[in-house]
Amino acid sequence: MTAGLAFEPLRQDLRLYDSGPARDGSPCWAIQDPVVNRFYRIGWLEYECLLRWPGDPERIAADIEANTPLVVDGAQIEAFGRFLERHQLLLPSAEGRERMAQQASQPGWRHWRWWLHHYLFIRVPLVRPQRVLERLARFAEPLFSAQALVLVFAATLLGLVLVARQWERFTHSVLDILTPGGVVGFVIALIVSKTLHELGHALVATRLGVRVAHMGVAFLVMWPMLYTDTGESWRLRSHRQRLAVSSAGIGIELALAGLSTLAWALLDDGALRQAALYLATTGWVLTVLLNASPFMRFDGYFILSDVLDFPNLHERAGAHARVWLRHHLLGLDDPWPEPFAARTRRALVAFAFSTWLYRLLLFLGIAWAVYAFFFKALGIFLMLVEITWFILKPIWSELSVWKKRWKQVSVGRRTRLWLVLLTSGVLLALPWRMDIVTTGVAHAERQQLVFAPFPARLVEIRTTGPVEEGAVLARFDTPDLAVRESQAWTAAGNLEQRLSGLIELREEGRKQELALTGRLREQQAEARAVSEERGRLHIPAGFSGIWLDTDFALKPGVWLSVHEPLGVLIDPSNWVVDAYVDQRLVNRIQIGAPASFLPEGALSALPAQVLEVDSTRAQRLLHPMLDSRHGGLYSTKWNGRDDVPGEALYRVRLHLLEPPTTLRELRGQVRIEGLPRSLIWEAARGTLAVLIRESGF
Repeated sequence: MTAGLAFEPLRQDLRLYDSGPARDGSPCWAIQDPVVNRFYRIGWLEYECLLRWPGDPERIAADIEANTPLVVDGAQIEAFGRFLERHQLLLPSAEGRERMAQQASQPGWRHWRWWLHHYLFIRVPLVRPQRVLERLARFAEPLFSAQALVLVFAATLLGLVLVARQWERFTHSVLDILTPGGVVGFVIALIVSKTLHELGHALVATRLGVRVAHMGVAFLVMWPMLYTDTGESWRLRSHRQRLAVSSAGIGIELALAGLSTLAWALLDDGALRQAALYLATTGWVLTVLLNASPFMRFDGYFILSDVLDFPNLHERAGAHARVWLRHHLLGLDDPWPEPFAARTRRALVAFAFSTWLYRLLLFLGIAWAVYAFFFKALGIFLMLVEITWFILKPIWSELSVWKKRWKQVSVGRRTRLWLVLLTSGVLLALPWRMDIVTTGVAHAERQQLVFAPFPARLVEIRTTGPVEEGAVLARFDTPDLAVRESQAWTAAGNLEQRLSGLIELREEGRKQELALTGRLREQQAEARAVSEERGRLHIPAGFSGIWLDTDFALKPGVWLSVHEPLGVLIDPSNWVVDAYVDQRLVNRIQIGAPASFLPEGALSALPAQVLEVDSTRAQRLLHPMLDSRHGGLYSTKWNGRDDVPGEALYRVRLHLLEPPTTLRELRGQVRIEGLPRSLIWEAARGTLAVLIRESGF
């Protein structure tokens, strides 16, 4: 500790509130900075320091030890002083006042540097709603009763049951959101839902006596979001009351989603039902996937913190995880930030690692979104800023600490670390045989789908079962063709009789004979054509197989169009699988490579072998069940004529070495043994391909 160190006095505008006991029962307080409306929770030791502030840290420590049961030293007092100084809770010194004057003279948001550092998250206060909230809270009081809660829960449960009974129709309706009109409706529903979400936070805080300083719009990577400043909830003594404030937004959204689900199930098709669908999907999906996540500082994080009564969960868990890494990787004997039980400490470390992984994936996704939504030059620049600030900077900060303390690491541990790094590099450089996993559809290689050749009346249809080649599968009839054939043969017969009756072969007779002969040939050709057309009404089996999927509702005498299938004939002895792989993986597939096919719901996979790989990109999916709209893996988009895959896909056909137990088409997972590749080479190759593809401005 620095000898003779003295801190500045506390700011006179700070406020101190009793914040209720901590998890271990010790008293806690909250310091409010009214300038920025920020709260800092402190414990018993910090409270005793404030009572004696300012002064020499050693004297303050000695006085606390003499008058309280606390054991403290000057270093702890100095650390608390640094905390107060860092958060500007002390009166500024001469140097501090000069620094603040320099900051005040800066152009701020009018300068490009401010936007460079703040574009990732900006808050813009819009209204100070306290008076309006107090009036609304009185009117909304019945909504917070137990009866209202029971009614909403019952309505939600009823809505879910009714939707489950028409689930297929509900999912098809959700797909309409992908249309331009659906996107507009979804955005409007999102605005309504999020407005009520923030209003829920504000009303519950107001009911509990907490002032809502302001409400406004926050921009997360330029994406607007509503927010409510409920920071003064730290004045509440009970963590259950703080939990009520933090969970109010999610509660309102779930209630809105539940009531909208019931409304969708009860309403007839129309604008109101579509609006209910938008509100339901917005509430269910975004609330569960985004707001409820505890890994970002959204509602889920604050709810978890209040449930556990564990403030600053992210920071405290991260501090324990960093010490854990230094213990286990470097062998450093750093003290734990807080004296928790081993079980609590392991939970904090696991939560920190989960948070880091979640944020890594999220920030990479945000970086790509930034690149995609802005024009290319600005997008690349902002993406690099985002990756540097949120991903590389925290990693570099921790590695800098490791570098400074590298000499404290034992020689044996250093050797082991270098060996691990070298081994990892060798393993990444070596070529590994990695399987290619995708989705495919298994079906009989030989299939004969049967339709009516043209609009006709069904006379006979064969029952399902084995059939021989040439057997009649279906027979049709059209009275019009029968009449035309009869008329053609009758006309031909009349012409033959007239020709046989011509005796005089003078010049006129010969000309008449030639004309009648021509007409006779026309009638005979028409009769044969009609006869051949009628022959198409008898559909034979093209090969020996099994006749399936006939509709038992079809009875003789029913008229059918050319688009109504009657059944399918398959050869059950030979099965193939049609699968699709991404463009970057197709060069790793070799003809004859071993593969496997695992049908959905099956426990064991069927052996297979690669038959062929298309050399051109697939223009459409051969099987609709592979489309994401039907539960498949691949998304498609409408190009004006057909649904085309949204990404570059290549069809791979496999031959099943064993036929499946069922005779139906099966969707399942395809696993193909790919050519060996080095992980480093694949990463470098993929990165180079992206750079080349995106290099054109």
